[in-house]
Parts: sequence; structure tokens; C-alpha cells
Amino acid sequence: MTMDVDVIEVRPRLLMLRFPIGQAYLWVDGDDDLTLIDAGWAGAAPRLQEAVRSRGLRPEGLRRIVLTHCHRDHVGAAGELAARYGAEVVAHALDAPVVRGEAPLPEPVLLDWEVPLHEHGLTVPVAPPTRVDREVADGDELAFGGGARVVYTPGHTEGSIAVHLPRHGVLFTGDTVASVGRVALGVFHVDRERAKASMRRLAGLAPETVCCGHGDPLTDGAAAALRAAADRDAAAPQP
Repeated sequence: MTMDVDVIEVRPRLLMLRFPIGQAYLWVDGDDDLTLIDAGWAGAAPRLQEAVRSRGLRPEGLRRIVLTHCHRDHVGAAGELAARYGAEVVAHALDAPVVRGEAPLPEPVLLDWEVPLHEHGLTVPVAPPTRVDREVADGDELAFGGGARVVYTPGHTEGSIAVHLPRHGVLFTGDTVASVGRVALGVFHVDRERAKASMRRLAGLAPETVCCGHGDPLTDGAAAALRAAADRDAAAPQP
């Protein structure tokens, strides 16, 4: 599978870097203050650099890489980019040992229809052990976007997080929420019921822009769509 990266402007200061499976996001506070939310595939650093430059930005301005969770399609290029540009790598304390390669990746509890999707996802290259410079917890503030807030969202993994930019109405959900076809709970959770609870919490933030780990960003009626999806999944019977 090729590792092409498509660059899509979500809104001013916010770019989506889309891979064949999954995506990362780039928040721009200035030419020398870039933040990457997730880092795509292992081996993709050169393509990510080219994607950043294609928008007139300097990858040398990368200051931090925030990992929403420990899966390979989100961690992949973080280590190489951090080593090259001195960026700080940020992850939740419960996922940090997995990112570093010190603990095994927790296996998701798959629904029957998720099995072939999961097997397809395993075609993404395995992420190498990657350093984590800062371990965060719920409510911690990150120095971008006018004061980004960490929102702890367990369920997809034990240490999954979302990142909320209250001043801009932007929410990065990681894989707790997906928007492939429709807005819904994501897939491949270690604890589906906790993931549902996390999704309901995210809906309560009423964001104007929702950036999921998979699927198109929501920029029109995002708060209502997220709330409707959370209500629908909360009402669905447990498998």
C-alpha cells in the first residue's frame, strides 16, 4: 500500500494530512509554531515534510506532536519527525509505555463486522518504539491554539485522549469518534461502553469543528451531528 499524503485545508490555521488509512492534523499558530495532532504512518516523515512545505510552511517550525493514542497509524512517523526537528512528543500516561515499546499493545474487543476492517488496518506499517517527552492527564493545558485542553477519553485504548481548543471551537477526537459515511462511535475499542461514555463527554463540549481520526472533518453543524451520534450510540444495545 502506498503512503501518499493528501493535504486538505479544514479551516484557516488547520490542515488535514490524509493517509490511505487514517490522518493527522496540523495546527498553525505561526511559521515557527506548528503542532501535529497524530503522526500517520511509519516511514512517512519525508511525505509529511513535503506536505507541510506545499502549503508554504516550514517543518522546522514543528514544536510538538500530540498523540491521541498508541495505534500504529497515529504514532508511526512521530519519532522520526521529533528527532529531526526537536519537537516534543505528548501522550497520555497510560498509553505512553505502549508508544515507547515498553508495554504490549492492548488487543481490541472486536465485533464480528469489525474483524475484516481490523485485518485491513494491520497493513499499516508497525510503528517503531517512540519516545514520549510529556505524559499528560485529563484537563492538562497544551501551549497551542490559545490554550488547548487534554480531554481523557478511555475506551478506544486505556490512554486515549481528545484535544479541545475552546477559543477556536475545534475538537480533535482521535478514534473515539469516526465520520466515515456518518458520524458514529469509532471502531476497535478495548472497552466499547467506556468509549461510548467518552463520546458523550465529547459531545457535551459542543465544538464547531470536529476532526476525527478517520473520515471527513465536520465543519457544518458539527455539534448537533456529534450529539445525535452520541445519543444514538448510547441508546444502541450492548453487543
